[in-house]
Amino acid sequence: MTRTLVVVGHGMTGHRLVDEVRALDRTDGWRVVVLGEEARPAYDRVALSSLVGGRTVDDLTFPRSWGEQVELRLDTAVTGIDRAGRSVRCADGSRYSYDALVLATGSRPFVPPVLGRDLPGCFTYRTPEDIEAIRAAARPGRSGVVIGGGLLGLEAADTLRRLGMRPYVVEAAPRLMPLQVDTAGGALLARLVGGLGVDVRCGALTRSVDAGPDGRVRGVTFEDGSGVAADVVVFSAGIRPRDELAAAAGLVTGERGGFLVDGRMRTADPEIWAIGECAAVEGRCHGLVAPGYRMAASVARQLLGLDHSPFDAAEPTTRLKLLGVGVTGFGDIHARTEGAIEFSEAGAGAYRKVVLGSDGRTVLGRVEVGPTEAYA
Repeated sequence: MTRTLVVVGHGMTGHRLVDEVRALDRTDGWRVVVLGEEARPAYDRVALSSLVGGRTVDDLTFPRSWGEQVELRLDTAVTGIDRAGRSVRCADGSRYSYDALVLATGSRPFVPPVLGRDLPGCFTYRTPEDIEAIRAAARPGRSGVVIGGGLLGLEAADTLRRLGMRPYVVEAAPRLMPLQVDTAGGALLARLVGGLGVDVRCGALTRSVDAGPDGRVRGVTFEDGSGVAADVVVFSAGIRPRDELAAAAGLVTGERGGFLVDGRMRTADPEIWAIGECAAVEGRCHGLVAPGYRMAASVARQLLGLDHSPFDAAEPTTRLKLLGVGVTGFGDIHARTEGAIEFSEAGAGAYRKVVLGSDGRTVLGRVEVGPTEAYA
């Protein structure tokens, strides 16, 4: 008997789940209904910055060869879950029954609650529409501020640079990419990025985005009273899981948001899973695509009754290569493990550190800033 799988969300992780199910389902035992909120099918969001370099959204769109077993409904927002009746309802009034439900609703950009954040000239960095709006607002030779000095913030700064603007990166933490590099690596990263024409200010909290006489952005003021002029402000200060469906459905969320799931990606309701950025796996959300793909593979194998490995929550490798600067990092780079041993070297515009376990052999973490030829 054919069962129905409903997937809420058609982003990168939701798309991968359907790919995995179709590859494994040799008997067509599952009919799949995918409900995507966006008007376009899934695309490679990781490569979003390449839209400034001449690629198109069509270039980034994932191929689909799913056959008649999959129904894809775009521009269809799910507004509620009826767990007792095993169905979801949509904003257009339609309803879809399910035997299994997978929530792949992703995340939304976090915009700090600063005064002026809604002024014309303020943007997030999440969708092709965001990139197009930034492109339209960019003024070559003028300044643009990126609030957030993480991986995506540096990508946004590179985008402003390629559009001819003078980028200024503001990070509240004491260093750039605070989750991926340590103090020494962050200091070198700031120097290297600064040498490429990107102004960097760390340890700075934004008080307000300020308007000019025309009502558009004219600058940013910090908590210490200083400021910087800007025609464009891009918020790239992190993400928040899209878990709005949880409350009304009686699904538990993690302490920091996200649908709370166990190591099998299953909620307290045995027919409902969550994967990707919206999933709080044993309480923790993962904001990169690699863990989301592992979650998708695990759930697909469960749905098909196949053996599956438990979700590996180990930190994935982060690799940045932009602005001519390379950064790689993985594992316990801050040596938080008891008995950890650190070895580091710096020089000639490069920094490397490896963290070993107390046995002196087990690699717990590694970080590199600068040339990355030795990464492998």
